[in-house]
Amino acid sequence: MATIAFVVHHDRPEAVALARDTAAWLTQQGHEVRLTDEDAAVAGLAPNGHAPDAIVTGLDVAVSLGGDGTMLRAVAMVAEAEVPVIGVNLGQLGYLTEVEPSGLRDALTRFLAGDYQIEERMLLAVRVEGTGGTVGTGEAIALNDAVIEKTLGGHTVRLDVEIDGRFFTPYTTDGLIVATPTGSTAYSLSARGPIVDPTHRALLLTPVSPHMLFDRTLVLEPDSIARITVAGTRPATLSVDGRLLGELAVGDSVTCTASEHVARLVIFGPRDFHGILKAKFKLGDR
Repeated sequence: MATIAFVVHHDRPEAVALARDTAAWLTQQGHEVRLTDEDAAVAGLAPNGHAPDAIVTGLDVAVSLGGDGTMLRAVAMVAEAEVPVIGVNLGQLGYLTEVEPSGLRDALTRFLAGDYQIEERMLLAVRVEGTGGTVGTGEAIALNDAVIEKTLGGHTVRLDVEIDGRFFTPYTTDGLIVATPTGSTAYSLSARGPIVDPTHRALLLTPVSPHMLFDRTLVLEPDSIARITVAGTRPATLSVDGRLLGELAVGDSVTCTASEHVARLVIFGPRDFHGILKAKFKLGDR
């Protein structure tokens, strides 16, 4: 029998209903269903609740019920254990989700029968040095990006960038995005960064509204080490996959490189990334 976790979008009743229905179906077949205590309370499945740090022990698969944001939360929860993740699309057209709600039972049946493939995605390891701000000094993992941004409206922030231990340049900017190829279609894209096939491995360094002539994205080797230090006189904030981690003081640094872990996304056939792009941007065939 398998152990399956659900990660549920809290503000989508259809996600809650699908979690309850599918949990009952799996339990009847003898499988174990887990949710975090918070998700279990939202879904009315309190007996299935677990502490976040205990949920991955012995876990076979995590199922994300929501949009891309819920998928990011699911990946973050299981990334270090490299548990595979099935994404169920309960949002708008997403880049990460694989399964429509009506197909979830079939997808789980196929997964449990071994009829699936794994698509590996690069993850970003994000470490903070310095204790002047409110961000902890541990390591965070991102599927999409790490973003260092200004804190004050109408002002820029100065960010000094080193690449592989050598100083590159200071940026006077609204922010800097360090993205994975998966994250190339997220915030980096809105800052005019390139679209990169999500199975590629690279670091994308994209400035946000830079007040300087150099405004291009740098595409770096995945094992490059990008170190960004808050310089000048103004603090900055650090967000990882859309989660605000806190404020960085002047002198604090953020180091980004490829994680030793990968995200393992469950797919049931070739993923049509170009088809998703065509639908997202309403591109014509001819």
